[in-house]
Amino acid sequence: MTDPEQALERIRKATFALGAGGAIGMFAWRGWAWGAGFALGALVSWLNYTFLKRVAYAIGTSRTRKRLAILAGLRYLILGGGAYVILRFTKISMPAVLLGLFVSVAAVIVEIIIQLAYAPRT
Repeated sequence: MTDPEQALERIRKATFALGAGGAIGMFAWRGWAWGAGFALGALVSWLNYTFLKRVAYAIGTSRTRKRLAILAGLRYLILGGGAYVILRFTKISMPAVLLGLFVSVAAVIVEIIIQLAYAPRT
Protein backbone atom coordinates (compact mmCIF):
# COMPACT_ATOMS: atom_id res chain seq x y z
CA MET A 1 0.00 0.00 0.00
CA THR A 2 1.20 3.49 -0.77
CA ASP A 3 1.23 6.20 1.85
CA PRO A 4 -2.01 7.90 0.67
CA GLU A 5 -3.77 4.53 0.66
CA GLN A 6 -2.52 3.89 4.19
CA ALA A 7 -3.83 7.29 5.27
CA LEU A 8 -7.25 6.53 3.77
CA GLU A 9 -7.29 3.18 5.57
CA ARG A 10 -6.39 4.87 8.88
CA ILE A 11 -9.20 7.39 8.34
CA ARG A 12 -11.65 4.53 7.72
CA LYS A 13 -10.54 2.74 10.89
CA ALA A 14 -10.61 5.97 12.93
CA THR A 15 -14.12 6.70 11.66
CA PHE A 16 -15.27 3.29 12.85
CA ALA A 17 -13.51 3.63 16.22
CA LEU A 18 -14.81 7.15 16.87
CA GLY A 19 -18.32 6.17 15.77
CA ALA A 20 -18.43 3.06 17.95
CA GLY A 21 -16.84 4.79 20.93
CA GLY A 22 -19.09 7.80 20.59
CA ALA A 23 -22.23 5.68 20.32
CA ILE A 24 -21.28 3.71 23.43
CA GLY A 25 -20.44 6.91 25.28
CA MET A 26 -23.70 8.59 24.26
CA PHE A 27 -25.66 5.49 25.25
CA ALA A 28 -24.02 5.47 28.68
CA TRP A 29 -24.41 9.23 29.16
CA ARG A 30 -27.82 10.06 27.67
CA GLY A 31 -29.60 6.77 26.95
CA TRP A 32 -30.57 4.67 23.97
CA ALA A 33 -32.06 7.51 21.91
CA TRP A 34 -28.77 9.43 21.94
CA GLY A 35 -26.65 6.31 21.41
CA ALA A 36 -28.76 5.20 18.45
CA GLY A 37 -28.76 8.72 17.04
CA PHE A 38 -25.00 9.03 17.26
CA ALA A 39 -24.54 5.60 15.68
CA LEU A 40 -26.91 6.52 12.85
CA GLY A 41 -25.09 9.80 12.25
CA ALA A 42 -21.72 8.03 12.29
CA LEU A 43 -23.01 5.48 9.76
CA VAL A 44 -24.19 8.25 7.43
CA SER A 45 -20.85 10.01 7.91
CA TRP A 46 -18.98 6.84 6.94
CA LEU A 47 -21.21 6.31 3.90
CA ASN A 48 -20.61 9.92 2.85
CA TYR A 49 -16.84 9.48 3.24
CA THR A 50 -16.95 6.30 1.15
CA PHE A 51 -19.01 8.03 -1.54
CA LEU A 52 -16.68 11.03 -1.68
CA LYS A 53 -13.66 8.73 -1.93
CA ARG A 54 -15.26 6.95 -4.89
CA VAL A 55 -16.04 10.27 -6.56
CA ALA A 56 -12.44 11.39 -6.08
CA TYR A 57 -11.16 8.18 -7.68
CA ALA A 58 -13.65 8.54 -10.56
CA ILE A 59 -12.51 12.06 -11.47
CA GLY A 60 -10.59 11.92 -14.72
CA THR A 61 -11.85 8.48 -15.69
CA SER A 62 -14.35 7.53 -18.35
CA ARG A 63 -17.25 7.28 -15.87
CA THR A 64 -20.10 9.51 -16.83
CA ARG A 65 -20.25 12.83 -15.00
CA LYS A 66 -24.03 12.85 -15.23
CA ARG A 67 -24.27 9.70 -13.11
CA LEU A 68 -21.97 11.18 -10.46
CA ALA A 69 -23.98 14.41 -10.38
CA ILE A 70 -27.23 12.51 -9.92
CA LEU A 71 -25.76 10.43 -7.11
CA ALA A 72 -24.43 13.57 -5.39
CA GLY A 73 -27.87 15.16 -5.53
CA LEU A 74 -29.59 12.01 -4.31
CA ARG A 75 -27.22 11.89 -1.36
CA TYR A 76 -28.67 15.11 0.02
CA LEU A 77 -32.26 14.07 -0.70
CA ILE A 78 -31.72 10.82 1.19
CA LEU A 79 -30.12 12.69 4.09
CA GLY A 80 -33.03 15.14 4.23
CA GLY A 81 -35.57 12.32 4.02
CA GLY A 82 -33.81 10.46 6.79
CA ALA A 83 -33.81 13.55 8.99
CA TYR A 84 -37.56 14.00 8.38
CA VAL A 85 -38.28 10.38 9.32
CA ILE A 86 -36.16 10.67 12.46
CA LEU A 87 -37.91 13.84 13.58
CA ARG A 88 -41.41 12.73 12.66
CA PHE A 89 -41.63 9.04 13.50
CA THR A 90 -38.88 8.03 15.95
CA LYS A 91 -37.60 8.96 19.37
CA ILE A 92 -34.00 9.04 18.15
CA SER A 93 -32.25 12.25 19.15
CA MET A 94 -31.64 14.55 16.18
CA PRO A 95 -28.81 16.45 17.96
CA ALA A 96 -27.05 13.10 18.47
CA VAL A 97 -27.44 12.31 14.76
CA LEU A 98 -25.93 15.69 13.91
CA LEU A 99 -23.01 15.02 16.25
CA GLY A 100 -22.47 11.63 14.62
CA LEU A 101 -22.29 13.25 11.19
CA PHE A 102 -18.99 14.84 12.24
CA VAL A 103 -17.26 11.51 12.93
CA SER A 104 -15.45 11.38 9.58
CA VAL A 105 -14.31 14.99 10.05
CA ALA A 106 -12.87 14.03 13.43
CA ALA A 107 -11.15 11.02 11.81
CA VAL A 108 -9.55 13.29 9.21
CA ILE A 109 -8.33 15.61 11.99
CA VAL A 110 -6.83 12.58 13.77
CA GLU A 111 -5.04 11.65 10.53
CA ILE A 112 -3.72 15.21 10.17
CA ILE A 113 -2.30 15.01 13.69
CA ILE A 114 -0.72 11.63 12.89
CA GLN A 115 0.83 13.04 9.71
CA LEU A 116 2.20 16.05 11.58
CA ALA A 117 3.61 13.94 14.38
CA TYR A 118 5.25 11.30 12.19
CA ALA A 119 6.17 13.35 9.12
CA PRO A 120 9.79 12.98 8.05
CA ARG A 121 11.85 15.99 9.01
CA THR A 122 13.73 17.52 6.08
